[in-house]
This record gives sequence, structure tokens and C-alpha cells, in this order.
Amino acid sequence: MFTIRPADLSDPQTTALLALHLMGMQANSPAESVFALDLSGMRARDLDVWTAWEGKKIAGVAALRTLSPDQGEIKSMRTHPDHLRRGVAAVLLAHIVAEARARGMRRLSLETGSGPAFEPALALYRRHGFGDGPAFGDYQKSAFNQFLHLEL
Repeated sequence: MFTIRPADLSDPQTTALLALHLMGMQANSPAESVFALDLSGMRARDLDVWTAWEGKKIAGVAALRTLSPDQGEIKSMRTHPDHLRRGVAAVLLAHIVAEARARGMRRLSLETGSGPAFEPALALYRRHGFGDGPAFGDYQKSAFNQFLHLEL
């Protein structure tokens, strides 16, 4: 169904989906509350990025940031609009969880927005065992974000 592979950040489909993700985050949260990464941020050394493909069409993108040997952070998960509600996000999430476990991480965390636009993503994370928790890393709690964690 979907093939997961390391992202080619020079691929036009990948860069377009990452740009769409950033625009969506900016449209649904105040600028000072958007922590999604642009293309240059996706090239960080502590970040691994994967894409999901259906044939020659990109279906989704997701990234895992290593915060410490014990903790990872899910960054910038996005499903392409043509593939919504087809299981892409669940496949990418399962890949990231498996990768974090293989690396010996004991906790996987994420920061996301709040409000109706974020409800589908929150439902996905909660179905897969993530629970609400405190801010982590350099994040600060605000009315526009929230934090979820999964003990591995």
C-alpha cells in the first residue's frame, strides 16, 4: 500500500508537502506559536525525515528529532490532502514509534496546536497511546499548543 523511505529533501513533491504543512500551521496558530520546521529546519542533524509514497505520488511526511538518548520528538507529520483518511498518518506514526524503540528511546513526545483544526491529529495520537503531559525541551505552554507523550 504505502512505502516508507528516507526523505529526499530536494524532491519537488516532498518540498511542496513540507511547504503546505508550514502554511497550514501558520493558518491555524498565531505566528509566535508555530514551531513547525521549514525546509532548512528539516535538514537539522538531530532530525530524521521519512516520506510515505503510493507509487510515484507522495502520501505523507514525518520526522523524528532526537532530544536525548532516551527521548525523541515527533516533528512535522503531514498527510497529503489527496490521501487523507487512508491510513497514511497511522503508517508514518507506526514507523516513527518503531524507529524510536529501535534506538532505545524510552519516551516519544510531541508539541501540536490546539483547536478544531488539530482534532484529527490529536485523535490519532491518543488512539496510539499518547497522553497529555507537560511541556518539554524549549517549548512553553500557551493557549495555542499542547504536549503529548508516549512511554515506550
